[in-house]
Amino acid sequence: MCTSFPGATAVSEVSIYDWPGMDGAAGGSPHLHTASTEAYVVQQGVGRLETLDSEGFTSTPLKPGVVVWFTPGTVHRAINDSGDLRVLVVMQNAGLPENGDAVMTFPPEYLVDRDAYVRASALPSQNADGGDAAAEAAARRRRDLALEGYLELKAAVLRDGVSALADFHGAAARLVAGKTEEWRGYLSQGAERQAGLTGTQLGSLESMESFYMQDARTTMGTRKSRRIYGMCGRIQAWELSETAVAGT
Repeated sequence: MCTSFPGATAVSEVSIYDWPGMDGAAGGSPHLHTASTEAYVVQQGVGRLETLDSEGFTSTPLKPGVVVWFTPGTVHRAINDSGDLRVLVVMQNAGLPENGDAVMTFPPEYLVDRDAYVRASALPSQNADGGDAAAEAAARRRRDLALEGYLELKAAVLRDGVSALADFHGAAARLVAGKTEEWRGYLSQGAERQAGLTGTQLGSLESMESFYMQDARTTMGTRKSRRIYGMCGRIQAWELSETAVAGT
């Protein structure tokens, strides 16, 4: 019985970084996702979501109750104006974002060399003693590097239009090309599997058969005890338990 999160998505809570950048705005590392749509559900605080996409540059206000989502190829930067901006993130294609679907907006010299990109984007283990301090320092360094490239990319889009994104999109595709075989496994066991299961259920309903409902179950997410350093902020995630929820 499938117990993955609905629609083979992933859910996490992100406290957007309150680290001021070189332009004075606080936030994390601008980046895009190459194969997954991402959604923000704003829980608290206020801020902005800057995006570079087929519409050019857009700044979307973020405040509690706002829901905004963006498709693959959208360069995005979350800005924390109040200091306490927190969003619930729903990610398409669970497994892909966790395994390299994102590409940060580093300057061009890092995007043409896969090894240089990997070194610049890597964080140390956050489980070792003192690891969190080292991880924060590394996350700040890569944020500054991504912001440097982003501000140049943003200026180019404002000056030359959306065609200025083509080189970055091409570089992102080249960086992740070697990962697609692994990603197909996540897809087949995730979104494709759930879509196929729904198709089978519709076939049963057409025949007025309800036997599959006998396997209905409830699954509870287990909250991890700490936040890790992500690209946009500190991430609090949930793991799915295989234990059905007891009746009350």
